[in-house]
Amino acid sequence: MPKNLIQQRPFITRPENIQGVSPFIAQILARRGVQSEQELELKLKHLLAPNMKGLEQAIQIMDQAIDANKKIVIVGDYDADGATSTALMVLALRDMGANVEYLVPDRFKYGYGLTPKIADLAFTKYQPDLLITVDNGISSHAGVEQAQAHGMQVIITDHHLTTKEIPTAEAVVNPNQLGCDFPSKALAGVGVAFYLLANLSSHRSKSGKSSSKVAQYLDLVALGTYADVASLDYNNRILVDAGVKRIQQNQCRAGISALLDIAGREPSQLKAQDLGFVLGPRINAAGRMETMDIGIECLMASDMQTAYPLAQQLNQLNVERRQVEAQMKQEALSELATLQLDQADLPAALILFEPHWHQGVIGIVAGRLKEQFHRPSIVFAADDDGIHIKGSARSIEGVHIRDAIELIAEQHPHLVSHFGGHAAAAGLTIQKQHFEEFKQVFEQLISTMDESLFHATLWTDGELPTATFQIDTVDLLQNLTPWGQKFPSPIFEGVFKVLDYRWLKETHLKLRLALDNGQILEAIAFNASEKFEFDAMQDNVRLVYELDKNEFNGNVSLQLRVMHLEQ
Repeated sequence: MPKNLIQQRPFITRPENIQGVSPFIAQILARRGVQSEQELELKLKHLLAPNMKGLEQAIQIMDQAIDANKKIVIVGDYDADGATSTALMVLALRDMGANVEYLVPDRFKYGYGLTPKIADLAFTKYQPDLLITVDNGISSHAGVEQAQAHGMQVIITDHHLTTKEIPTAEAVVNPNQLGCDFPSKALAGVGVAFYLLANLSSHRSKSGKSSSKVAQYLDLVALGTYADVASLDYNNRILVDAGVKRIQQNQCRAGISALLDIAGREPSQLKAQDLGFVLGPRINAAGRMETMDIGIECLMASDMQTAYPLAQQLNQLNVERRQVEAQMKQEALSELATLQLDQADLPAALILFEPHWHQGVIGIVAGRLKEQFHRPSIVFAADDDGIHIKGSARSIEGVHIRDAIELIAEQHPHLVSHFGGHAAAAGLTIQKQHFEEFKQVFEQLISTMDESLFHATLWTDGELPTATFQIDTVDLLQNLTPWGQKFPSPIFEGVFKVLDYRWLKETHLKLRLALDNGQILEAIAFNASEKFEFDAMQDNVRLVYELDKNEFNGNVSLQLRVMHLEQ
C-alpha cells in the first residue's frame, strides 16, 4: 500500500467571505472553492446562461428539422453519460414532435464515436436528414465528412477536450471547444444536451410551437453527470441536486425506479453518490458486456412493466461484469507480482495487456490498479481485427493522461492509432506489435514527472472542533451535498485515546475512543486487518475518518468511519 501523506486541504477561497454558516462549515466550503453562501442555494434559476458557442446554429437547424418532419438520428456513446444523453435527446425531441431514432456504436465492433462506418450504418438503417451526436464527435472529422457525403446535416454535441480544429459539422456545441466562452468546462455530455434541448424548447414555445418540459428529465442529467465523474462545480451541483430530488420524490423515469428497486434502495433515501455507485454501474454494464441499447431502452421506458425486465437484465449484466472484472484484476495483480514489485521500485506507470481480457472491463481494472498502487494505469485488450489492441487509461492527480498520450502520438506517430478523453481517464488504440515499445516510451515519459506525484496524499479538512462531535453535524454536512468529484465529502483527522477495541469477523476493527472532554465515541474501520497495523498496547491512535450515523435497534448514535489508522 502506498505510504499516505496526510495533509490538510488548502483554502481555495476565503472562509470569512462565506456568511450565514458556522466558521467550521465556512472552512469546509472554502477548501472546495465556494465563493459565497449563494452557492449553497442550488436552484435552477442560478444555472449559467447558455452562452455556448454553436448553440444558436444548432437550435435553428433542429427547429427547422422538426417543423419539416425531417428524419433525425442521434448517435450516442456506450457509457452512462452517452446512454442518458441519448435517452434525453430522443425523449425531449419526441415531445417536440420530432421524427427521431438513435444509434449507439457497439464498442466491440465499431469502437467509439462517429466513425465513417457509423455514418454508413446510420444512412443504411434510417436515411436521416440530420445526424446529432451526444457525448462524442469532437474529433470525428472523417465521420462528419462521411455523413455529409450521404446528404446529412451534422450537429456535434460533446464535452471532451480537444486542442485541434473542430470537424466541419453544421454546428458544434461543446464548452471545451476553442473559443467557447461558457464559464463551466465541467458539463458532462448529458449536461450539454440538456442546455441545447432546454433552449430549443424555449425557442419553440415562444413561437407557439410544440415544446418539451425538459426539467422533467433532470433525473437523467444528474445520473449521466455523476456517473461520468464530472467535476461538481456550482453549475453541475445544481443539475445533480435537482435530479436527485426528483428521484427522491419518485418523479423520475420508470427505469431508474426499477433499477433502485432491484438494487434494494429506497428512493427517498437516495444520495448523489448512489448515482455513481448503484445506478451508474448497472447502466454501464450494458455497454461493457452486451449493447447499450438495453440501458437506453430501460431509461426511455414509459412504465414499470416495460422498464422492470430491462432493469433485471442490466442487473444481471452487472453481476457478470463484476465476475469478469474480479478475474481480470486477479490476473493483473499476479502479473505485477511476477515482476517482484514493491512500492520502492514500482514503474512510473502500470501498463498491462492480455489477449483474452474483456474490452468492456479494462477501464474498471485500470481504475482499480490506479487506486491500489497510485500510478497511472493503462490496461489493454485485444481488438477483433487481430492487429490492434484497445487500451483504457486511468490517472492520478497531477498526471493529465490524455495529454500524455497525445504527446506520444505526436512524437512517435506510429505508436498511437486513435485516442481521446480527459485528464483522469482516456481511451486509445495501438497496434499489438507496438505494445512493448509503447509501454517503454510511456513509462519513460511518466518517469520524468515530479517524484512527489507518486505518493498518495490523503487530504483532510483538519481536526473537528470538540463541540461538533454530534449527530446534528452529520445532518449539517448532508445539507451541503451533493459531494463528488472536485467537491469531496469532508474527512477529518485527529488523535484519540483508545478505551477499548474488538475485532468483528476478524477483519473489521471496532474502537471505543475518548475525547479530551471525556465524551466517548465509537469508531469502525472496515477491512482493517488487511489495511492497517493496529497495536492494542498503544494508548492513542491517529485516525482519518468520516462522520457517520450508526443505526442499531432503533438507536441512532454518532460513529467515526475510519479511512486511515496509524499509531
